[in-house]
Amino acid sequence: MSNTIEPDSDRLVTVQNSEEFAELRRKFRGFAFPMTVVFLAWYLLYVLMSGYARDFMGYQLLGNINVGYVFGLLQFASTFLIAYFYERHMDNKVDPLAARIRSQLEGGQQR
Repeated sequence: MSNTIEPDSDRLVTVQNSEEFAELRRKFRGFAFPMTVVFLAWYLLYVLMSGYARDFMGYQLLGNINVGYVFGLLQFASTFLIAYFYERHMDNKVDPLAARIRSQLEGGQQR
């Protein structure tokens, strides 16, 4: 059970309409939306290349390793890289602002 008191709805609406909360949303969306588009485009490229550029994707690079395998492995690498950058962005830009908003929202309330 949490030791905090839930703020009333008027206070929540006030915070939601504040410039600080709008900045929080901008910082989150400024990273999440473009990164989602980039990742989906990269994944779609992989799928389309696998379906329509079979000769290119089947080109042997080293032994049984072909371009398709490399693209597939790069999908995993890019996923981990995006997760790393997301974590850094949240820790440095979004979480401090969210903590400040939360402390203002919960501040001054007694149990």
